[in-house]
Amino acid sequence: MSITHPSRTGAALIAPALAFVAVFVLAPLVVAIGISLTNWPLIGEAHYIGLDNYAAIVHDTALWRSVLYTLVYTAIVTLPILVTGYLMAVLVRGGRRGATLLRTLFFLPYVIGLSTLSFLLVLEAQPNSGGVDMLLRALHITDGSTAWLVDGPLATGLICVLVIWGVSGLTMVLLLAGMQGIPTDLYESSEMDGATWWDQERRITIPMLRRTIAMSLILSVIGSFLAFTQFFILTQGGPGSATTPIVLAIYQRAFVQLQVGSATAVSIVLIVVVGLISAAQFRLLRERD
Repeated sequence: MSITHPSRTGAALIAPALAFVAVFVLAPLVVAIGISLTNWPLIGEAHYIGLDNYAAIVHDTALWRSVLYTLVYTAIVTLPILVTGYLMAVLVRGGRRGATLLRTLFFLPYVIGLSTLSFLLVLEAQPNSGGVDMLLRALHITDGSTAWLVDGPLATGLICVLVIWGVSGLTMVLLLAGMQGIPTDLYESSEMDGATWWDQERRITIPMLRRTIAMSLILSVIGSFLAFTQFFILTQGGPGSATTPIVLAIYQRAFVQLQVGSATAVSIVLIVVVGLISAAQFRLLRERD
């Protein structure tokens, strides 16, 4: 009887995954790095220009404006997504009456997707005829029509509300899974010691969810850095470049300005930055543990 070596068995098991990563991740990345070293105009012949595209990034003021806008957008939505998702998880945990219905309603916007929600918001944000203005008039918050999508700050605020509503359901599911893994004995013991609900959340639930909260924050930050769909559908980066995040700026540079080499160089830098941010967050989590 032949005995299969464990290392060979392990290599055979991970070979399909390695092949998938090599073909669909590493190979395109190598090709992208090659394109970033050229002045490829999408339509026409590409010429090797070395690191000129990377050097030009330092002096590109329009690009840095989009980077600053992305940072501001990330700062606005990250904490509300976490807090809203946590409150949702608190409401539906423990098998309360109606928890299944609430869990479905809270997670439904994420299932529908930001693309569909953005197209719906295009209709609802129209002056006079849109549901947003109608609701605000009914609440006597405003008595006029507001052009939400042609004003930079207003459009940003509306997009942030849409994203918080649409993505918090995923955070709820992640946190709820972590909450269900906390032993009930801890809560029962704390109740016997006279702990209030807030004491239990502050001293038991939140510390036990530290890893899950960190993962939720990492996903939220990465998603905000790579935001594209909602901005492309709702504002196309306008008015002017007032609502242009970095990924939309890359898209415009590649397919509107036809500077594929330059856009690819910015994409490579963005990949490195997002990777460093994720690595720093994971490292910080390990140090705290």
